[in-house]
Amino acid sequence: MPPGCLALFILLAFLFLVPFFFTHAMVTALSRLGLSPELAFLVLVGIFIGGLINIPVRRIEREREVDYDPFGVFGLERIFPRFGWTRPAPFRRTVRTYVVLAVNVGGCLIPAVLAVYEIFRVAAVGDRPFLVMAGVTALNIAVCYRIARPIPNVGIAMPAFIPPLVAVIPSVLLVPEFAPPVAFTAGVLGPLVGADLLHLRDIERLQTGIASIGGAGTFDGIVLSGMIAALLA
Repeated sequence: MPPGCLALFILLAFLFLVPFFFTHAMVTALSRLGLSPELAFLVLVGIFIGGLINIPVRRIEREREVDYDPFGVFGLERIFPRFGWTRPAPFRRTVRTYVVLAVNVGGCLIPAVLAVYEIFRVAAVGDRPFLVMAGVTALNIAVCYRIARPIPNVGIAMPAFIPPLVAVIPSVLLVPEFAPPVAFTAGVLGPLVGADLLHLRDIERLQTGIASIGGAGTFDGIVLSGMIAALLA
């Protein structure tokens, strides 16, 4: 086999196997949260399918001023300068637009429900793991709030690996026997509360028609942060 064809074959094989490795890693992370392999796979399927579903919860009205040139509608702005005429300057008018705030099922609702389940599961074990979980989650919320930034036409963005690391390190050091559920809960609620919910006011300044919490589905920061935290713990 020529070297070029061999390299192409290896690349195609790698691209074919990546989804399987990714799925296996996520099922492993979910299994470390006390879920059976079958239930973990069902949750993963729900995250994948739910990533396609956005539930509108609120419509935010906003007004902005834009320049309106009546001559530009008919292309007359090119004619007047040619004859040396002075045309009126464009005037400003107020345009009312809307931002639809939505919640993604796979990227937000399912991870949040799973995090609530882990909170009750850890709370039933004892006070110390629960207090550590509350402290680590509060720390991650504060960190995510500080590093998250609104980006026009994109949404609320932040570095992907900081939230899981903030969730994992104290979890492993303080409660190593409960590190996966503690890290997962902090990894999910940190971006959800700190980056999204506490930055809702910034959404009004974003030039976007719909702002979806967890809108990237499986690849959203909420899901990835929780999964990576559970794997590293």
